[in-house]
Order: sequence, then C-alpha cells, then structure tokens
Amino acid sequence: MNLFVLIPAYNAADTLPAVIERTTRSVSPEQIIVVNDGSTDATGSIASSRGVIAVHHQQNKGKGAALQSGFDEALKRNCDAVLTMDADLQHQPEDIPRFLALYTLSRYDVIIGSRLHHMKGMPIHRMLSNTITTTLVRLRTGASIADSQSGFRFIVRRVLQRIRLESTGFEAETEFLIKAARSGFSIGSIPIETVYANERSHMTHFSTTINFIKILFKQY
Repeated sequence: MNLFVLIPAYNAADTLPAVIERTTRSVSPEQIIVVNDGSTDATGSIASSRGVIAVHHQQNKGKGAALQSGFDEALKRNCDAVLTMDADLQHQPEDIPRFLALYTLSRYDVIIGSRLHHMKGMPIHRMLSNTITTTLVRLRTGASIADSQSGFRFIVRRVLQRIRLESTGFEAETEFLIKAARSGFSIGSIPIETVYANERSHMTHFSTTINFIKILFKQY
C-alpha cells in the first residue's frame, strides 16, 4: 500500500524530531508529509532537514488548511491512503500498524483513533468537550462515530478525491466527518491511548466552539 503519514505542524520544533523518528519505524521518510503551517520556530527547518516531504505555508493558515495541503500533496504522489497524526506527541506513532491491520480486516474508508475508549489521564474539560461534540456529530450524521475530534485518522484515496475541506481551522475535522458520512463512506474506529502533558493548545476555545456550531448546522 502506498501510504503517506501526514503531520500538520505549527510551532512544533520541540516534539517534531521525535515524531518523525518514531514514525520512520513504520514508514520510510519519503512517505511522511510534514506541513509547516507558518511556524515561527524551527519547525520548517526541521521538516526540511529530515528527508521527509516538507510543505511550507508562508503564514499560519490553520489546521484545516494544513490538512488540505497535505491531502493534495499525497494525491499528487498517487497515495492509496493517508494517515493523519498530530505533531505534539499526543498520538503514538507505534499505533500506525494497528490502523493498517484493521483496514486489512474491515476495509473501512475512514478509521478514527478513538481516545474515548481510554480516557484515563485526559483533562476533564477535554473529556467533556470531546464527548459532547462526538454525540452531536453522531446525531448530525447518523453515523456511529467514536471520537469526532481525534486527529489520528486513516483515510483511503477515494475519500480524499471526493471531499475537499472548506474550513481552515480545527473545525475542518468535523466538516470532514460530516461530508464523509453524508457521502456514504464507511467509518470505523480503533481505540488509542493519548499522552497528555503540559503542551500548549493552539485552539482558541470560544472561536473553536462557534466554528464547530456553524459547521454542525451547515448544509452540505
């Protein structure tokens, strides 16, 4: 399978080297796409010096824009599938083979790494927000979506060819699932553990919530 691992990165210089090194235990550097989303630290130079595919935004555009740039790059390189993963080491690169194993068995079009199966250590505010937003997305789509806010996802090529993100921020991940469900693509999940430290979130909670509500009620 021609799999690409897509890592959107914004000011992730402290964690990106480890993410890349651990990811290369599952795929070659030539199968890793790092989208440097207008970082002001050394993220861009790290991406450019590690033998991976580096895509650079001159200005910070948001996670949705970074994801779409990565999807476009993967499609251009004739991917069979893309696995998206955050750059802050919350997601464990060692889980990559588990996504591939489930795909081999199930042939799901989208597989979500669900943190809601293992909530130990998850900050209470994230536990509540993730549970509420996931419930709302399930109601909106009618699909059995396990964790709508997880950025650890396996996506096959035909989904990327069909869906193009319009949102540029974190709400794009919700938009993607709504469009995928409404287009009839199958969505599965796999339980993952997520490491929470004292990392700084790039989300602005009020604006993120407002944008999520807009996406939830938008007609596609």
